[in-house]
Amino acid sequence: MQVTNPIDPTNKELLLPDTTAVCAMKAPPALANADEAIMDALNNPIESESLATIAKAKLAANKDATAVIVISDNTRPVPYKGEGNILTPIIQVLFDAGYQADKIVILVSTGTHRPMTDEELEAIIDPQVYEQGVRVINHDCLDDDGLTYLGKTERGSEVWINSLYIQSDVKILTGLVESHFMAGVSGGRKSICPGLISETGTHLFHGADLMGHPDSRDLLLEGNPVHEESLAFAKMAGSDFIVNVTLDHAFKITGIYAGDMEAAHLAAFEMIRDYAKIPISAEADIVVTHAGFVGINHYQSAKAAFAAIGAMKENGYLISIANFTDKKETIGSVNYKTVLSILANHGSKVLVKLLHSPDWPFTPDQWQVQKWASVFDKIPLDHYYHYAPQIEAGKEAGLPGINAATLTDKRDFTSVVNAAIEDICKREGKRDLTILYLSDGPYAIPYVK
Repeated sequence: MQVTNPIDPTNKELLLPDTTAVCAMKAPPALANADEAIMDALNNPIESESLATIAKAKLAANKDATAVIVISDNTRPVPYKGEGNILTPIIQVLFDAGYQADKIVILVSTGTHRPMTDEELEAIIDPQVYEQGVRVINHDCLDDDGLTYLGKTERGSEVWINSLYIQSDVKILTGLVESHFMAGVSGGRKSICPGLISETGTHLFHGADLMGHPDSRDLLLEGNPVHEESLAFAKMAGSDFIVNVTLDHAFKITGIYAGDMEAAHLAAFEMIRDYAKIPISAEADIVVTHAGFVGINHYQSAKAAFAAIGAMKENGYLISIANFTDKKETIGSVNYKTVLSILANHGSKVLVKLLHSPDWPFTPDQWQVQKWASVFDKIPLDHYYHYAPQIEAGKEAGLPGINAATLTDKRDFTSVVNAAIEDICKREGKRDLTILYLSDGPYAIPYVK
């Protein structure tokens, strides 16, 4: 059976056993004229005045008014470049309202991720932006001098937000709304939190209690404490306008949600919730998935594994493939690798007990490992097979599971995945195991009806 493998840089399809069942979401069709739809969304937003009206009013109140446009980093395929991009129309509206290029800045909401390099920024931002002289700046969660303190949330989080954002007169958020394994969905308030917060701000927001909460999961907002805390940060920081999009499998825009931060984001959430949650008839013995666009390194590939939990049998098997494009952090930060090695060596129960211990020092990036632990609450560590061409066989020390590259000398995705399936069949002593392929990887959430 041939199935689409969206992470293969050579665009080769994945060949799986003919008995494989395929789980796929049915996204709405791409917009026929994205450029026209973007301008319509800017002029006729959701529960908000138009962007032009807001921008002109700010300029009328202050002739030296400034504008900030917050964009996602390269872990999200937001259309910021080329035909149908959302960035240049926003800038054009600001120009038309009377703002000069030196009064506009693009702020990359890196959160606690490393800063993007110039090469990486040029790969995602339309060249016209640079030609127009608009500055592009990375947020730095460790730069105390570049952060402004706004107080504490009701839960007690210290709210430090990027000062450039706080000081700007027109605050515009952009992003992608898709399923998110701890915050329900991405986009909206997440541009600010965690996008523009301090590392200190993550201590409760991404602490063990909120990460371990049963409602801190995908496609759920009501009662989700991670969403609620993110929104609390965002409300304190404020926002004048958001432009969020939904995308199809080819990263074409299927919807544009502009206007009020909460109302526009909720409209996008309600749209994707209808198709991103996929009913299946039964859990499978073997689940095959991929890390999608977001899986730029091992840290981000956790999202695919977590999304697969509802499709796996208890003590079943998971095979996850990825193409790591992050040239600086193939695995993740030093903190991530340190905490991950505890999981790999001692298992999920020991790790979670440590994270909840009063003696455990909060460690940035521990939250992602805690989500990995949820996977290994359902299957044993050695029932997880992973493969990314960037991790050589024998170089997997400290990683949970089995590097499927050790099972074959071939290095194409089909050969490696089938070698993993063959290995599982040998371990189980039978060949009639059920296999399910999650064609959408981390973006769709399977569940048994």
